[in-house]
Amino acid sequence: MDAFGKLLRQHRENAGLSLRQLGATIHFQYSHISQVERGERRPTEALATACDRALECRRGARRCVPERAGRCHRPAPTYHVAGHDGPGGYYRQPRPALMAHLSADLTVLQHQIAADPGARRPGLLRAAARLSVIVALSLVASGQIVLGRRWWQTAHRIADQSEDSDTRVLVRAWDVVNGCYDGRAPSAVVALSDDVLPLLGRQATSAVCGLLAGRAQALSLAGRHAEAVATVRQLVDVAQRLPAAVVTDVESLWGWPEHRIHHTESWVYTHSGRLGDAEVAQELALGLYPASQTRLRAQVQLHQAARLIRGGHIPDGLRCAADTLDALPAHLHNHSLRSVAAQVADAVPTVERSRPAFTDLADRMRT
Repeated sequence: MDAFGKLLRQHRENAGLSLRQLGATIHFQYSHISQVERGERRPTEALATACDRALECRRGARRCVPERAGRCHRPAPTYHVAGHDGPGGYYRQPRPALMAHLSADLTVLQHQIAADPGARRPGLLRAAARLSVIVALSLVASGQIVLGRRWWQTAHRIADQSEDSDTRVLVRAWDVVNGCYDGRAPSAVVALSDDVLPLLGRQATSAVCGLLAGRAQALSLAGRHAEAVATVRQLVDVAQRLPAAVVTDVESLWGWPEHRIHHTESWVYTHSGRLGDAEVAQELALGLYPASQTRLRAQVQLHQAARLIRGGHIPDGLRCAADTLDALPAHLHNHSLRSVAAQVADAVPTVERSRPAFTDLADRMRT
């Protein structure tokens, strides 16, 4: 099955249509559509347009199929890479569905990139780099660390081929953020952020904010708290210059809403012992997070638990962490969340780890 046929079949099935039903809708023989889906027959422009219209109306989503193998209806710069049923798809879609969409779109993009050496190629590469970031983030969140790192390498390579500085910074920014959760040594993550700093321009972008946020978190994990706090201040300064469209994009991976600033402050101030500032940041973050991002809200609540423990309120902190994990549905527990929960456990002094509540928290982190 070629890229067109694979994508057509995926969107037809997602729309709940059989071959006969789609054929009746677009006035093509279902056997003709079946041959196209299997790659036995090349799609005509008329078929592609009819399928696109029918499935777009059925799903209320983005245009779904390319005109023919190796070409896309919509220009690369408007390719929807933040999720496939809207810009917040990364946060809302179940991982299997998200990965299926990503796989199909990357297949199409690979054909596009190979077939188009012209003016559209940089845009296609930018789209492919962003899709690769989502794949890498999804794999690491599900615990597939080694495979995720391979995809980070792919994302870096494609971003470099695009020769677009913002895309290069964006990919590395998300890799730095991801490195705070995937078990890499904090010093290695800080070193990666050091390598990116020369790429930053004077313009305020979500990519620059992401890099500074990830760097601040990595510095705090490395015990370089003064530098982490200074980086947070730098982040706040840059975020104040962001375009309104970036700040109000609360559901997308590519926006930079206010709650992300407070999430970073919550992490850094908790680790640095600035517990009063951490409490303020946590309240602000929890008040701003959209309901769709319950897992990220839970991470801030785990920061609260660590803050309580570092402030000497160990039973309250352990109870807060346990309640947070219990309140979050099991299917939302992922590797990133468990890594934050592990930071809560690490905050408990060794002499206090005989508490049953500590053992209970350790058990919850393994489930």
